[in-house]
Amino acid sequence: MLETVSPEQVLAEKGFFIKTIAGTSMRPLLLDRTDTVVIEPITAPFKKYDVVLYRRQKQLVLHRIIKVVPDFCFIRGDNCIETEMVHNAQIIGIMTKFCHKGKEYSANDRGYKFYSHLWVALHVVVAFYHRVKSFLYRAARKLKRDK
Repeated sequence: MLETVSPEQVLAEKGFFIKTIAGTSMRPLLLDRTDTVVIEPITAPFKKYDVVLYRRQKQLVLHRIIKVVPDFCFIRGDNCIETEMVHNAQIIGIMTKFCHKGKEYSANDRGYKFYSHLWVALHVVVAFYHRVKSFLYRAARKLKRDK
């Protein structure tokens, strides 16, 4: 029988956790089933722009912190419209490195930090794009159905 080891156990034993991304919530930064991330234990207070791994019930989620308040963080995927409030106790670790399209980056790289600040600042534009795209998709489906 295969024994599953939790990310929490791996972090405690090895001090890091490497995972291939599954999902599109962090696009364009991370690509589904292609890119990998290195997660390390939290050693300092959370900061805006950190990308953290947390548990949403039984599901593991990797999203960016957009606001920190006592005991909670407001978190959103780069490719998501909705923001969720996550209790600090749900957060397992922080992304310190990632491999995107075969190239490794550090979360401390200046280019990555610029991307993070820009992407959070442009959220209104991204959200508008997603809403327009969704509206057009629904309208096209309705037109096709009405024919």
